[in-house]
Amino acid sequence: MTSKRIAILAAASAALLGLAGCMTPVGPVEVTRFHQGAAQLGRGTIAVEAAPGLDAKSLELATYNQAVARELTRLGYQIVPEGTGAQVAMVRLERATMQPGGERSPVSVGGGASVGSYGSGVGLGIGIDLSGKPKARVNTRLSVTIRDRASGQTLWEGRANFTVSASAPLAQTPLGAPRMAAALLSDFPGNNGETVEVK
Repeated sequence: MTSKRIAILAAASAALLGLAGCMTPVGPVEVTRFHQGAAQLGRGTIAVEAAPGLDAKSLELATYNQAVARELTRLGYQIVPEGTGAQVAMVRLERATMQPGGERSPVSVGGGASVGSYGSGVGLGIGIDLSGKPKARVNTRLSVTIRDRASGQTLWEGRANFTVSASAPLAQTPLGAPRMAAALLSDFPGNNGETVEVK
């Protein structure tokens, strides 16, 4: 095989690896749920509204509200306009970009006991990080509280937490919102007080 052909194959492999890195999901969604009065859940009319203190006109929040509404419809609810309905789903959204904090050692030790995040330790394998400075990451927290409108009683509450690279497709709201809403409301209502990772 000629050196020119080898160079072409190497370039093609690098391009495919880069593409795979962009398409690969990064980490599961961590979900915690609490509920009572499960007999009232998953049926009847419900309105999806912004939690107090949030900008109800935010396009980003509206995208998450729509994703939550789709999942509630799938569960058996009938979605109705804000201010109406026997139940109300209050949606709270928090997003933060986390910048890498300071410099980190390019050498990490694994396979045994160690001291500190990047300190010395006893291990069987040594990995050298050649990827350069860590990239910024986006953390998204989606919370939904379902209440009985007449009494104000909280029937169900769930929180989903998801962190991805700022450059990952799932960091964008149109892709991230459906994923988080589906994870949060999967196996509804879930086990009371249990935290699970939804892949």
